[in-house]
Amino acid sequence: MIRIIGFGNQWRGDDAVGLCAASALRERLGAGAEVIEAEADGTQLLDLLEGQESVILIDAVEGLGVPGATIRLDLSAEPHWGPVRPCSTHAIGLADAVALARVMGRLPSHLVLYGIEWATLDPGAGLSDAAREGLRTVVEQVVQEVQRAASSTSGVADHPGHHPGRSGHNTIW
Repeated sequence: MIRIIGFGNQWRGDDAVGLCAASALRERLGAGAEVIEAEADGTQLLDLLEGQESVILIDAVEGLGVPGATIRLDLSAEPHWGPVRPCSTHAIGLADAVALARVMGRLPSHLVLYGIEWATLDPGAGLSDAAREGLRTVVEQVVQEVQRAASSTSGVADHPGHHPGRSGHNTIW
């Protein structure tokens, strides 16, 4: 079963987008995936990755240039994050935790990040309209990926446009 982990901070504007995605995906997927909302710092990720075969991470990111833009990064094959930096309001962020898990040999064989470019991280702010748009896109993409995984023989979904044998398929929407 795929584990989906939405990261964020509900009190920091668009940093809550991963948490909102996890909540929406729990409703949409039901028992089709294990969905976790993670508000702690990145060190919690090490425990959440432990023993997992397939994990999808969702978080606010920066570096795409347009608030609400989304990206899918295959982190299982590619250690580089391309143009994006995950949003972190903690001492140890998501990128640091993934790098540490890789070094420790605790990375799942299938690890994907869906990122949504943030517009505001103001304390007490709600999600921006741009983040809400990106959230809708990511929820649909993750639902499709989980459905493909459920119907595939390996239990791991190839993303549209995935080319076996090529490392790290990354997509920006």
